[in-house]
Amino acid sequence: MKQAVPLSRILSRLLCSTLLLLPFSAVQAETWPERPIRLLVPYAPGGSSDVVARAVAAEMSKDLGQQVIVENKGGAQGTIATTEVARARPDGYTLILGHVGTLAVNPSMVAKLSYDPKRDFAPIVLLAKLPMIFAVGGGVDANDLPSFVALAKSRPGALNYGSAGSGSAGHLAFEMLKTATGIDVTHVPYKGTGAALSDLLGGFIDAASAGTPGLLPSAQAGKIKLIAVGSRQRLDVLPDVPTVEEQGYPGFESSQWFGLLAPAGTPAGVIERLHRSALAALESESVRTRLEYDSSEISGAGPAEFATFIDTEERRWGTVVRSARLSVE
Repeated sequence: MKQAVPLSRILSRLLCSTLLLLPFSAVQAETWPERPIRLLVPYAPGGSSDVVARAVAAEMSKDLGQQVIVENKGGAQGTIATTEVARARPDGYTLILGHVGTLAVNPSMVAKLSYDPKRDFAPIVLLAKLPMIFAVGGGVDANDLPSFVALAKSRPGALNYGSAGSGSAGHLAFEMLKTATGIDVTHVPYKGTGAALSDLLGGFIDAASAGTPGLLPSAQAGKIKLIAVGSRQRLDVLPDVPTVEEQGYPGFESSQWFGLLAPAGTPAGVIERLHRSALAALESESVRTRLEYDSSEISGAGPAEFATFIDTEERRWGTVVRSARLSVE
């Protein structure tokens, strides 16, 4: 006589079968994350990207119950880190801090780009936008944008400016300024904002463009001079520094932005969990204070909206790249 199967075993088998039928993302999201998460920053320490990444990662670590470890991996216009994440396993444990340079500028500027911003990534959240600031060294005979433009036009090609590297936000902002003002100033690329600002302080370069995190402390100490902001309105933290538009160039606007992305194919449940965690970080007092101090505009736009934003920015900055005839092999 055939022995009856216990009811408990039948229920157990039914439960296992049901779990196997559930989407992978739903199952994984229940237990994820089970280990630390890597957040790659495609630029060297000391710049705006680094500041934003570390502030947000600290709060997300608390929310997720696992460390979000920031790794700076600069070089090659940010393509080294960005390519690594594009090829990483799509399990939510490897993320990239997306940036205007890597996602909106490189597609038009870098020949044979090793990743596709649309195909290779799953957008999570647009974190913040940060206006670009234009500065000159303490020894440069200019205190505002008109005097700097006049100096540059009196010595075509003699002055230079530094940036975090070809394709960085500072590079593109200054090229946009050159186009608007008609000046000829030579670009000197560095491996990160910190290195460029170090040489600006030392008098080895004449000017630079970056966000307030890098420039503000040196400006407050009187070591460099801020001559213009790239936003459409003056910044609360710099009420005496006029905009580029105010100083005679209507319609000028330049800002960098930051967001989180995962490799394409990352489960939807994990993307949603990361989005919620990032929003909680943006709402925390520590992150809001840090970003507001830097004059950043906090966003929080989710996956779909962030994807549309990237597409729009890629078209806008592509026009700038082609107009300035910029290219990198």
